[in-house]
Amino acid sequence: MFRTLDDRLLVAAQIDVADVAAAKALGVGLIVNNRPEGESDDQTPGDAIAAAAAAAGIDYVAIPVGHAGFSLNQVTALDAALQAAGDAPVLAYCRSGTRSTLLWALTMARSGMPPHEIAAKAAGAGYDVSPIRAQIDMLAASGGRGSAA
Repeated sequence: MFRTLDDRLLVAAQIDVADVAAAKALGVGLIVNNRPEGESDDQTPGDAIAAAAAAAGIDYVAIPVGHAGFSLNQVTALDAALQAAGDAPVLAYCRSGTRSTLLWALTMARSGMPPHEIAAKAAGAGYDVSPIRAQIDMLAASGGRGSAA
């Protein structure tokens, strides 16, 4: 159920409280919720995931990404969360895993990963970054100084 983007980041569709134990078994040290609260009636609330994560000794952060797109603030927040997690694996989730993957892609471009490598890693996990390829290229070309929106 978790897909591997790189040696540190796993992505998933909406998780539930029971999935936190599976994340713990994989050594996940941080769960990142990229789903806005109340996006659908069937989603597990972020506070329930946060409580299960805390009980399992896993850090939790919410960086919601709505359908309006991405901002540089979200990229900066994910970068800070990844740095704070140290070497521990990180699990990011949203409705399908796509927004988590795209936010990761923008974050990696800003930190210097080549765009072709970002696209290949995302494709290897079953995700397509072409909807934001222009932003990835811009962030990579500007050394992370550009806007992600």
